[in-house]
Amino acid sequence: MTEPDTADARFDALGLDPLIQRALDDLGYTSPTPIQVKAVPAAMQGRDIVGIAQTGTGKTAAFSLPILQRMLPHANTSASPARHPVRALILTPTRELALQVEESVRNFSRNTPFRILAIYGGVPMDPQVQALRKGVEILVATPGRLLDHLKSKLVNLGTVQHLVLDEADRMLDMGFIDDIRAIVSKVPEQRQTLFFSATFSPEIRRLADSLLTDPVTVEVARRNSPADLVNQQVVEIDSDRKRGALLALIRERQLPQILVFCGTKIGANRLTQYLVREGVEAAAIHSDKTQGERIKALDAFKSGGLKVLVATDVAARGIDIEQLPMVVNFDLPGAAEDYVHRIGRTGRAGCPGEAVSFVSPEESRNLADIENLLKKPIPRIAAPVPADTAAGGRERYARGGEARGASRSSERVPRDLPIPRLRDPATEIDPMSLPASAFQTVEQRRSLPPPSRRRTQAEVPALLRPLGKADPAVS
Repeated sequence: MTEPDTADARFDALGLDPLIQRALDDLGYTSPTPIQVKAVPAAMQGRDIVGIAQTGTGKTAAFSLPILQRMLPHANTSASPARHPVRALILTPTRELALQVEESVRNFSRNTPFRILAIYGGVPMDPQVQALRKGVEILVATPGRLLDHLKSKLVNLGTVQHLVLDEADRMLDMGFIDDIRAIVSKVPEQRQTLFFSATFSPEIRRLADSLLTDPVTVEVARRNSPADLVNQQVVEIDSDRKRGALLALIRERQLPQILVFCGTKIGANRLTQYLVREGVEAAAIHSDKTQGERIKALDAFKSGGLKVLVATDVAARGIDIEQLPMVVNFDLPGAAEDYVHRIGRTGRAGCPGEAVSFVSPEESRNLADIENLLKKPIPRIAAPVPADTAAGGRERYARGGEARGASRSSERVPRDLPIPRLRDPATEIDPMSLPASAFQTVEQRRSLPPPSRRRTQAEVPALLRPLGKADPAVS
């Protein structure tokens, strides 16, 4: 088919029904993105679509707008559940993305009577069951929870006319391939299938070939490429200095929102606790958090009430904030493709963004894989220098590092730090035991007061004698 011209395109030129067009006008949508310009007309004709586009390019509207357009003849206000069968099924890999897609579809269909529902795990099934019994025409679901409802015979997919696989590559990464095939087996073969993915590996191609019929392939970015508007940078730094550097970056930049990715749930919790202790408004989000906790943290982050959101890859594709200014990779991901998904949270909807990755020597192989995928090196920048203004900062500097086990030579005490003075020899540290690096000048160390009374040579053996053994001098 003829390649549509994306220059100066407008939504009102796509031929959408006035009910849908009015919703777009109310939302302030005037110019479609390239993926929307290329995918919407073909999908409105009923063609199967393979959409390859990086995150943040408007894929949700690219598949939901044509589905709504084609479903309009079935729109009705009847109270009967039988008049509201599942006509469109949208599969997503995560709970957060399911909620995000549901919100977008509701906005686009605000002037229609369509019933829309998102079902996902981590929450009680009863409210979902009650909503399903009333009838749902557009169902957004994660594979696991949808299978639960299918086993309970609460969902009938035999009426599905439109099937969407959103973020198909991520669903394969998360091991959903068998679940997807089980779900698709319940859907009629005569259907429209819209297949969207940020990457297109051989595995993704094989899955697409098995599900789609004579599809139109739409690609608006180089495969596996990050957003062009994302300024990527690498900070090469030791692992035990990452926390201090991140804190310095947060304080130095004073950005309203920063999304930080950690490699593990434990690491995300510990980093969040550290930031909170240092006076930073932060929260963690990962699979061990309840759905209520995750929704609360996401809502606070989106509304600007939370400055830093620390996440594992569970949130890599579930956060949609048009003007998120920065993403930080506190730990590099194990798979190079996940790097693309992570930094795709910024640089969205035409807004520039930054992605800073803290890379320890142990992660050099991961960085090489990422640069090989991108086919270019990522610029290096100097590590942010932490300032000694945080609570507990003086104690960490006195120990020679920000964390237990940190090298004593890695940090120096600021010049305005007073020299320690002994108050109680039984509990205080002898300042003479501090390393020379803790003092700016030799004169500072020499100016210390005399240490507390030292043990005589005769007293030392008695101190080392095992407990419980009689002292002959006493007996």
